[in-house]
Amino acid sequence: MKQIKVNQYDAFSRKPHKGNPAGVVFHADSLTDHEMQLVATKAKFSETAFILPSSSADLHIRYFTPGQEVDLCGHATIASIYALYTNNMLSKRELTIETKAGILPIKIEDNNQVLITMTQAKPIFQPFKGSKDELAGALGITVHDFASDLPIVYGSTGSWTLIVPLKSLNACQKMQPLSEKFPQILTDFPRASIHPFCFETIHKAAHMHGRHFSSPYSGIVEDPVTGTASGVMGAYYATYVNDSAFSSMNLLVEQGLEIEKDGFVHVKIENAHELCISIAGEAVYAESKTISI
Repeated sequence: MKQIKVNQYDAFSRKPHKGNPAGVVFHADSLTDHEMQLVATKAKFSETAFILPSSSADLHIRYFTPGQEVDLCGHATIASIYALYTNNMLSKRELTIETKAGILPIKIEDNNQVLITMTQAKPIFQPFKGSKDELAGALGITVHDFASDLPIVYGSTGSWTLIVPLKSLNACQKMQPLSEKFPQILTDFPRASIHPFCFETIHKAAHMHGRHFSSPYSGIVEDPVTGTASGVMGAYYATYVNDSAFSSMNLLVEQGLEIEKDGFVHVKIENAHELCISIAGEAVYAESKTISI
């Protein structure tokens, strides 16, 4: 039996057990794909990140939910880089990571508090062609809660999610997802998650309030604070809400308050010739555990 140490780091928060917890496994090159999945299943985090060497970037990160491997995970990336940096395992503050969503740049700022910025993959959107009635039913709301002036679309900056604009904070707060129904509604991307949001916020500094309901294939119902989906929200904002010319825009996203895991994601949108999305966040060490496989 192998004993694997899984370190819990909470991303998008300075307080342990707030924000979004991720498992981080250092020196994972001795593990097979099956063993990584087994560790992630037993660790029970929404994502566990496995740190590997890379021949094309400074390091390679693979991400596993309790149910499947995913191409990219924002909060697990922030957690991993913070873990490596604070354990003196990085030799520089600007680096690249190899992921299944491509090679992505990372920047670390350390001005009394460590802030990690990751550039995401190029934003892509696809129309949602499914039933809005069925979607509303699966979220525990009605079609009248959807924002009528904005589209519901699939979006990706490395991982597909369905972006669902809502009229109010109340609509966001009252949702009770039936995630087992997601695949039959999300026919174009049956393994996608669903990410509702609204512009009414609890914290005055925040621009958007989000929630994130995971695919049933992931083994998780609600992800507290999502980096990749927040990046998609930023791209959505620049594409469908404020599509006027701009050089750069900064948004602050709040998430996780409904499940007492509140955290914040900084989203930067640059618009030169095409949208470039980056997210930034803090992290904190919480605890470690040993998984037997």
